[in-house]
Amino acid sequence: MTFNAEPSMMDLARQLYPIQRSLAGPGNRESLRILSEHIPELRLTEVATGTKIGEWTVPSEWAVRAARLTDPSGRVIADVADNNLHLVGYSTSVDKHLSLDELRPHLHSFPELPEAVPYVTSYYRKTWGFCLSDKAVANLKPGQYHVLIDTEFVEGSMTIAEAVYKGNSEKEVLISTYICHPQMMNNEISGPVVATQTAKWVSQLQNRHFTYRFVIAPETIGSITYISQNLEQLKQNLVAGYVLTCIGDERGYSYVESISGITLADRIARRSLHHIDPDFNNRSFLERGSDERQYNSPGVALPVGTLSRSGVGNYPEYHTSHDDHRVVTADGLEGGYRAVRSCIERLEQSNIYSSDSVGEPFLSAYGLYPTISRRGGLDIDTKNLVDVFAYSDGSRTMEDIADDLSISIESVDAATKLLENARLISRL
Repeated sequence: MTFNAEPSMMDLARQLYPIQRSLAGPGNRESLRILSEHIPELRLTEVATGTKIGEWTVPSEWAVRAARLTDPSGRVIADVADNNLHLVGYSTSVDKHLSLDELRPHLHSFPELPEAVPYVTSYYRKTWGFCLSDKAVANLKPGQYHVLIDTEFVEGSMTIAEAVYKGNSEKEVLISTYICHPQMMNNEISGPVVATQTAKWVSQLQNRHFTYRFVIAPETIGSITYISQNLEQLKQNLVAGYVLTCIGDERGYSYVESISGITLADRIARRSLHHIDPDFNNRSFLERGSDERQYNSPGVALPVGTLSRSGVGNYPEYHTSHDDHRVVTADGLEGGYRAVRSCIERLEQSNIYSSDSVGEPFLSAYGLYPTISRRGGLDIDTKNLVDVFAYSDGSRTMEDIADDLSISIESVDAATKLLENARLISRL
């Protein structure tokens, strides 16, 4: 399906694409500054280098001034000025001449795409390296190579961005994406771009029911840090959340479920994507690959899945220089945005109820259950009411309950009204 894409999404993607980003540093702040021009509500939090987050440590900032690899004839065969991916992420400074045999352990290529430059990092172990196409590596000749890497590690901070749009309810919907990869259009840029477009739409949404929280942070360490700082509030208020990544191509849609696979986020996403693309790829948590890992980790267990188009690792250009404007298109970004928007619209339009009591209440006291028990069981209306109450756990829409119980939506609605009037359940 082709949409009339808003030009600003592709323009924003092209603007962000060449910036050198990593876990922390000036490129991340520059990218977030650009995004804040589109999301004025975006607020930045700086987390100091060296901060301990459980077993993790917030890394130093990393800045690249220059990085070139020159062959024995003096020809430059890799230059970070041409493509950020040529330098292994978090490389240390080096200025030396090496033989080809000495150099090889520091060279990285990807034989499956012989003309692509791979993306390689070494965040937590000091080293250095260059990434070249496999074709370029195969053509290297013996001799002395000049390695020049000029980088800087700064004891500064890691930047996390957040925008919150209050709704009529304190219950929240989370949209999370990451900003830490250099020069890859689908794996890096599509998530923040689609999240930005979604935030602009949510900010103008009249009479919002839910509160919406948008988070942009470095993948893994950023989400771990954000969760550690906000876990109590997230556990109390979050009803559904989505990580956005690899959401700008045109190769279909995919969804990675939460660890249980039955949260409200999962149910809404599956219904929404099935409506857009009946053949969408529904993936279990066992196929996880992005920050849904952190939101579903032990002790956290939040209702968060990942919305994508091709999805993490599910397209040939993934983590290479071929992940560019040939992969991400204006129509692809628009389709990704429509998928996220569809989920939000379903959440806003659905009546989602949760029990206000712990355990089964004494329904007879409310006139909702017979006081005389006899053989033959309950009449159908009372049976529906008891079942609807049991399934009103905050993870199902009324439509979900109707499907799960194999009864009509009208029967669910009738039972819900009785339970709500008795103040036994309430809308999230």
